[in-house]
Amino acid sequence: MTQSAFSLSYGDNGIGWLKIDVANEKMNTLQAAFVDQVNDVLAELTHHPELKGLVVYSGKTNNFIAGADIRMLAKCETATEAEALANKGQQLFNALENLPMHVVAAIHGPCLGGGLELALACHSRICTDDDITRLGLPEVQLGLLPGSGGTQRLPRLIGVAHGLELMLTGKQVRAKQALKKGLVDQVVPLSILLQVAEQVALTAKPIRTHSFQDWAMGGNAFGRSVVFDQATKKAQQKARGCYPAIDAILDTVKYGLEKGIEQGLEQEAKVFGNLVMTPESRALRNIFFATTAMKKETGANAEPIDIERIAILGGGLMGGGIAHVSAIKAGYAVRIKDIANDGIQHALAYNYAILNKQRQRRIIRKAQLQQQMLRITGSIDYRGIAHADVVIEAVFEDVALKQQMVQEIEANTSEHTIFATNTSSIPIHQIAANAQRPQNIVGLHYFSPVEKMPLVEVIPHATTSATTIATVVALAKKQGKTPIVVADKAGFYVNRILAPYMNEAAQILLAGEPIEHIDTALLNFGFPVGPITLLDEVGVDIGAKISPILVAELGERFATPAMFDVLQQDGRKGRKSGKGFYLYNTDNKDVDKSVYTLLGITPEQQLTEANISIRCTLMMLNEAARCLHEGVIKSARDGDIGAIFGIGFPPFLGGPFSYMDHLGIDLVVDMMRQYSDSHGERFAPCDYLVEMAKTEKRFY
Repeated sequence: MTQSAFSLSYGDNGIGWLKIDVANEKMNTLQAAFVDQVNDVLAELTHHPELKGLVVYSGKTNNFIAGADIRMLAKCETATEAEALANKGQQLFNALENLPMHVVAAIHGPCLGGGLELALACHSRICTDDDITRLGLPEVQLGLLPGSGGTQRLPRLIGVAHGLELMLTGKQVRAKQALKKGLVDQVVPLSILLQVAEQVALTAKPIRTHSFQDWAMGGNAFGRSVVFDQATKKAQQKARGCYPAIDAILDTVKYGLEKGIEQGLEQEAKVFGNLVMTPESRALRNIFFATTAMKKETGANAEPIDIERIAILGGGLMGGGIAHVSAIKAGYAVRIKDIANDGIQHALAYNYAILNKQRQRRIIRKAQLQQQMLRITGSIDYRGIAHADVVIEAVFEDVALKQQMVQEIEANTSEHTIFATNTSSIPIHQIAANAQRPQNIVGLHYFSPVEKMPLVEVIPHATTSATTIATVVALAKKQGKTPIVVADKAGFYVNRILAPYMNEAAQILLAGEPIEHIDTALLNFGFPVGPITLLDEVGVDIGAKISPILVAELGERFATPAMFDVLQQDGRKGRKSGKGFYLYNTDNKDVDKSVYTLLGITPEQQLTEANISIRCTLMMLNEAARCLHEGVIKSARDGDIGAIFGIGFPPFLGGPFSYMDHLGIDLVVDMMRQYSDSHGERFAPCDYLVEMAKTEKRFY
């Protein structure tokens, strides 16, 4: 017989204790199989009319309920089946809410998704002030809406504006924020959580009418429309209509508040069922499963070495960011070496600015800021670096300079010290060419800004040891990154698939399409920034530097248009120089129209957004397929995660390989051939895709 995740016990003072503890799992997650178990608990409670209160708490030491187990959604073949799952959850939480005694949720650790919906069904909520305590409804990030009452109870508890903000962003709030929003009633130290919850449970049960108290600006129709219009505008600013769950959440909340909670719950379950069947939700859930599986992977068949100290060479933008994730997120002692004190000061100031923002938002206290800053020190020589376990090099993209760094590190550290080079383009075997200990050298390619971008490419060369690979993979995870191991070939994976995409955008610009039209087309397709803006962000000079390396190893399809040289000669490096395709010395980012004259272009909108977006994207898809076929990436899954986390490939499309599967490989090949006929050989489908189309194969 399966052990129940729910167990009841009773105190002498009229309080019942409902413990939630899913057997053989680190995290509590709600599962469809628990319906009967909860019904048994509810049935038992009817035999105890003397109970004054019930405290719901977790048997885990570090989490309340992390959400529902979304694996059960994969088993649903129809929207009706998925709707039935939502109905079951709603019925359970309605029964919990309707218990005659005062039900109190005692929350410590993550309380997310179905876990928060359970807590919302309780009459009171107490949570700990611990940093791991987070509350939220992240279903939108899976292309879903909260399906067990969340769309109806949350806005009634904390108001429409706050409720929509949490549901439409999926963001998690800490204890103090939860208290301020009215999401919890008290915040207490963990040591007295159950004691306080017990005291609250002994008090009179709060009256809950389900009438909406804060129905937007006094309940008038104009006020209601303003709240929803503003929420829609803000949500779609980034989503651009690509995520059906956003409109579904807005419509369902509005429906329930106008029609009443019973009809609202019916609508919520129905819409939940429909969303489960959408390709967007399937794609987003697959990303979730992929990243979850990757957390368990070590990157190599070896045990990582223990790390205590990290050294970083270079205090620039990348060095400062790597110092942040190493010291603040991973908790290591970090030593920065730069050739000048200015570089060290820059890195320290960079980290202070990030932490000070957190202090201003009251996420951390001043003492915590000071304590965390003490983890980062600097020097213009090699003092303090001899005992570093890993040295991460973040100097200029110059082979000779990086080789010199290898020699100096090998002379000043132990034989076990790992040398990880943060390069975006230079093959790792070239950097390791003169090394005495090449087995300790590996690529560790971060993306800018380091503290925000979730991906790291781990690039072993031919003689990198398995221990080195496993160690830097483990390090990247501690830094809060998702690492993918890629082959030591020009451009690695992310920059290799990005280059043809960017080049095609440049070709479209040179043909006369306006800059903002190209950017808007790709934004509406689902990318977080347009390709022309991205060129400015990365730096025109960086693009020009990477191109010859790619051309030398991979061929002329990577040659950049001549306009890159023209832009550089005019001092247009992008944002860092104040101008590129856009001007950056004003409050607004405006197209610098003088760039058209410089490039000899007369801008005129002729192509549709669809035509622009598919031309750029096809170039990326073709290169991604080549990378998989050549073994640059180990799997389609790694390729999808790398593209989404590294360059913002639209998550709702699931990544390049999932998207090609969704379109059909034969259709992808046909489109490439059509564009090859009309725009040139660069669009010709690679042999791998042609063969897949012939044999009707898929990537998944």
